[in-house]
Amino acid sequence: MSHRPIMLGIVGDSAAGKTTLTKGIAQVLGPENVTVICTDDYHRYDRRQRAEIGITALHPDCNYLDIMQQHLSLLRTGQPILKPIYSHKTGTFEPPQYIKPSKFVIVEGLLGYSTRGARDSFDVKVYLAPPESLRAQWKIKRDTQKRGYTAEQVKAELEKREPDSEQFIRPQRQWADVVVSFYPPSDGSDQGNGHLNVRLVLRPTIPHPDFTQILDIISSHPHPAIRLDLDRDMNKPVDVLEVDGHATSEQVDELEKIICNDMPPHLSHFCSRESNPELGKVAGTTGETIQSYPLAMTQLLITYHMLKATQVYQSITI
Repeated sequence: MSHRPIMLGIVGDSAAGKTTLTKGIAQVLGPENVTVICTDDYHRYDRRQRAEIGITALHPDCNYLDIMQQHLSLLRTGQPILKPIYSHKTGTFEPPQYIKPSKFVIVEGLLGYSTRGARDSFDVKVYLAPPESLRAQWKIKRDTQKRGYTAEQVKAELEKREPDSEQFIRPQRQWADVVVSFYPPSDGSDQGNGHLNVRLVLRPTIPHPDFTQILDIISSHPHPAIRLDLDRDMNKPVDVLEVDGHATSEQVDELEKIICNDMPPHLSHFCSRESNPELGKVAGTTGETIQSYPLAMTQLLITYHMLKATQVYQSITI
C-alpha cells in the first residue's frame, strides 16, 4: 500500500462517450502512467450465448461482478491481476492478460458502481448521462462502423436493452462525484460533436475548484457561454457548471485558470490546454478531428481531481 494507484471510475450506458472521455484524460496524464480497464471484459457469456439465453450484457447476472470487484480491490492496493478479455469485434473471449497497475488506473464500463466493494475502490467517480436520443445516435454510428451491425439491428438492441438500462445502469448515477451530460444546443444550430454543450453536476462528495469566481466573469454577459447554478440531482443539492460549444477561447481560458490555479507548480504542466493539445479532440460528423471546448474542460476537471487525489494520498502516507 505504500505506492497505490489513483483510481478513476467512468460509468455510463453503451456508447455514452466513456472511451472518448478516457482517451483525453489518459493523454494528459501520460499513457505510460495510466492503466485502462474495461469492465465489459467481465461478461459471463459471449454474444452467441447471450442471444441463446435471452439476457443482455447490461444485466448483473451476465457479468462476473464478484471477480470484477476483487480485481478492482487488488489494483487499488497496487497488485497485478490476470484480467479476462472480451472482444467487441468478434463477440467472443480472448486469452486473459496480466495487468500491473500504473500510477493511475481508469476503469470504464457499464456496471462499475454496481457493488459497494467496487465503488469503494475509486478515488473519483464519474457518470456519463447524455440525452437518450443523442446516445442512440452515437451507438448506431459506432456499432455500424466498428462492430458490423446494421442500423436496424442496433435500434432493436437498444429497445431490448432499455428495461435493463432503466433498472441497472442509470441508478448508478447516484454514486458519482461528477455527472457529465453532453447535449445539443437548443437553437437548432449545427449539432456536431464539436458543438455540443456540457452540463456538469458537481456533488459535494469531493472538493471541487472554487467556481464561484465565474459569477464575476459572466455577470456582464447577457447570454454567458459558461454558467454556474445551484440545482438538485436525484433530490440532493448540487452545483451545476455548464459550458456551451460556442464558448470562445478567451472564455475557456478563464475557466482553465480557475481549475489550474489550485495545482502546485510541479503539476501545472498537466493542467493546461496549451501543454495538452489533445484535450477536447473529437471526431466530427464527416470523420475529421475537431476541437470541443466543453469536452476539453470536462477532461481537464477530471484530471484535476485525479491529481488532487494524488496529493491527498501522498499527504496521508508521508
